[in-house]
Amino acid sequence: MDRIVYDRMAEHDSTHWWYVARRDILADYIDRYVKPPAGARILEIGCGTGHNLPMLGAFGTVDAIEIDPAAAGIAAQRLGKPVGSSPLPELTGVAEGQYDLIAVLDVIEHIDDDVAALQAMARRLKPGGKILIAVPAHQWMWSAHDVVNHHKRRYSKATLTDALRKAGLRWDKLRWFNSLLFPAAVAARVAGKLRGKDDSDDSPPAKPLNWAFEKIFGLERHLLGRVPLPPGLSLIVVAQPK
Repeated sequence: MDRIVYDRMAEHDSTHWWYVARRDILADYIDRYVKPPAGARILEIGCGTGHNLPMLGAFGTVDAIEIDPAAAGIAAQRLGKPVGSSPLPELTGVAEGQYDLIAVLDVIEHIDDDVAALQAMARRLKPGGKILIAVPAHQWMWSAHDVVNHHKRRYSKATLTDALRKAGLRWDKLRWFNSLLFPAAVAARVAGKLRGKDDSDDSPPAKPLNWAFEKIFGLERHLLGRVPLPPGLSLIVVAQPK
């Protein structure tokens, strides 16, 4: 990712509506559908500035990997121990068979060989372990945001399940999310392209709008997995070896 993406993450990950609401949604999804065992060992790959680490820590003991040194330094302060730097798909130095849960939250879209990355993660799981995956959806939504984040692709349900199948994984609870705000996001993106302003700036909006977006997105905590949601900005899935 471009340096500015990490800088904005560090500045806004505690207040931006997307980070705040997504953490609550993910925590509830893990509790209901991953159900890690007591004292679970958890690895977050691509942890960025570590904004998910306290949330994941509620489910067990967390290790983390981040290849950007500055972001890893912030994450290490939040985690209270060093953060690894082993990149996907190799995960060199990360022991196999160690983790009950591996979280890759908006990560595999950055990897050229996503199948090899999924296979490497599967080898690091304990028997019965699971991988929680979130990815951006809809290739037709490609924009400057994807460029500065160094995305290789956005996913459809078909392309995501194809990668999982090739990696030898089975999956459950493949769902759209960030659906309630999807129409507004599409409208904003189309309007920006029509004006010739395909903007990569993901700084938070004004406080009242930030609050409203957080509350709207946060409603998905009560809906995701319980009722079918329409297409959204992201996909989420729980996968594990066959």
